[in-house]
Amino acid sequence: MPFTPVAKGVRLAVRLTPRASREGMDGVVQGPDERRMLQLRLAAPPVDGAANTALIAFVAKALRLRKSEVAIVSGEKARLKLLELSGDPQGLSARVTAWIADST
Repeated sequence: MPFTPVAKGVRLAVRLTPRASREGMDGVVQGPDERRMLQLRLAAPPVDGAANTALIAFVAKALRLRKSEVAIVSGEKARLKLLELSGDPQGLSARVTAWIADST
């Protein structure tokens, strides 16, 4: 799975494609370092943080979280990002797993 439970929630690995013609999830892909990550596409351009803002809103809406509960931990200026979702690790793990299952 592309996520790891941590003390304060879940860390989610994402590969983001900005300026996409359609928005959504393309499932779980394997990165160059063999790490599994969620492939997401968003229409927002990677200019002035617009894609990052859209990513946070997209993930928050999909997982029924507040935007303040989704943070970019690393990869702010890269396609490969690590998000931290704040909350109960078990509950969040179940939500992410269900979201992936529903999208594929």
